[in-house]
Amino acid sequence: MDTIINIEYYFIAIFAALWIMLPAYVPNPIAALCGGGTPIDRGRTYPDGRRILGDGKTFRGFIIGIGSGILVGMIQITIQSGGGWSGIPDHTPLSITLLSIGALSGDLAKSFIKRRLGKERGERWNIADQYDLVAGALLLNVVFNLNWLISAVSLIIFLWILILTPFLHYIMNIIGYLTGIKDVPW
Repeated sequence: MDTIINIEYYFIAIFAALWIMLPAYVPNPIAALCGGGTPIDRGRTYPDGRRILGDGKTFRGFIIGIGSGILVGMIQITIQSGGGWSGIPDHTPLSITLLSIGALSGDLAKSFIKRRLGKERGERWNIADQYDLVAGALLLNVVFNLNWLISAVSLIIFLWILILTPFLHYIMNIIGYLTGIKDVPW
């Protein structure tokens, strides 16, 4: 009986991790899919002579990506309003907004640092490429929504976020590469 309870506990924790992070997981692939147009850095270079962010970070991708994360989060809030699920934290309009903005802001910060290190667009940077969205999404919630974050993300949920994110990142990048949205499979 204890084994069944433990399995259920971990299943709920995995689902909760995915549920919490969905508004952060959605913006990046949607930004890649719908991006293009004017780069956020408008082609400017930093004093080191390298682009500030690069052509892959566009206003259209950033705005549509954030909007898609918020839309997914609003759908989650609507689902939640039908009755809470035991063990699954509820989202709020603030949490989904911060997760969505934070995910793409983390990606922008990573791109800025990547350019400073001399890495090119699309060049692999394993840990940073996989956790930039988590860092940005959770950091914004630490700064602006700490009470929600503390109540929603337990240690086991946080660990599942860290375990699941690279796996999901890999799958989405392979799909993006196979469909021609991405130039590289990472």
